[in-house]
Amino acid sequence: MSFQIDRTDNYTVVKVGAEKLDSNLAPSLKSELVVLNTDGVKNIIIDLTETRYCDSSGLSAILVGNRLCKNCEGICVLVGLQDSVKKLISISQLDNILTITNTLSEATAMFTT
Repeated sequence: MSFQIDRTDNYTVVKVGAEKLDSNLAPSLKSELVVLNTDGVKNIIIDLTETRYCDSSGLSAILVGNRLCKNCEGICVLVGLQDSVKKLISISQLDNILTITNTLSEATAMFTT
């Protein structure tokens, strides 16, 4: 599988280890996010540092994660967006809906109080 899952008490990091988040990988990401949510995870950081391409099915998987977290009063944070992925999110006008940070340390700082 192309995901590395790191759990902590306050959040879980899902690192996507693939260059393309497309229709081949998006269903697996959605399933992983649903399983995490079912296990009680409410704060998810999706690390897209290695992802250079994302299509509509990839965006759909990200939005599923965002909705799952919001429904249980948590936060879904995107980290390490490449320019092409940033542009797609911006064109789709999702940059106002999604929580995005530049680095993993910025994202994890959101959950440490």
